[in-house]
Amino acid sequence: MRAVVQRVIEADVTVDGMITGRIENGLTVLLGVENGDSDADVNYITKKIANLRVFDDENGVMNRSVTEIGGSILIVSQFTLLGDVRKGNRPSYFAAAAPETAKALYRSVVSKLKGDFQIPVEEGVFQAEMLVRIYNNGPVTILLDSRRLF
Repeated sequence: MRAVVQRVIEADVTVDGMITGRIENGLTVLLGVENGDSDADVNYITKKIANLRVFDDENGVMNRSVTEIGGSILIVSQFTLLGDVRKGNRPSYFAAAAPETAKALYRSVVSKLKGDFQIPVEEGVFQAEMLVRIYNNGPVTILLDSRRLF
């Protein structure tokens, strides 16, 4: 499972002209589910997202998590994070999980962030064409991979 996590002051996602999710002061998470991902990957990613210390403390040091600042998360499914362009210029999505599997694990991530970590979560629409507006603060962008490839 891969995630691009950005610290934001505001973010929203629009589908067919309607805003489906909107947050202020928190994290935007673009999430890709890989073939072979399981509940262990969900647990790793959610724990990392909830506990990432990317928000400033009183001394201006990135030392606080989204839970500590009372922030929110906007999460958007994005299978293109699994695109492989090592050979040629057209991405291969061979590593991306099938939609049914990906949707179930994506839903698990959302449920765990809301339930276990008590974080307000807004969402895009799985498999929809979305417009995502991200006001990255910093900019701060963190890459996560549940297989610890980076």
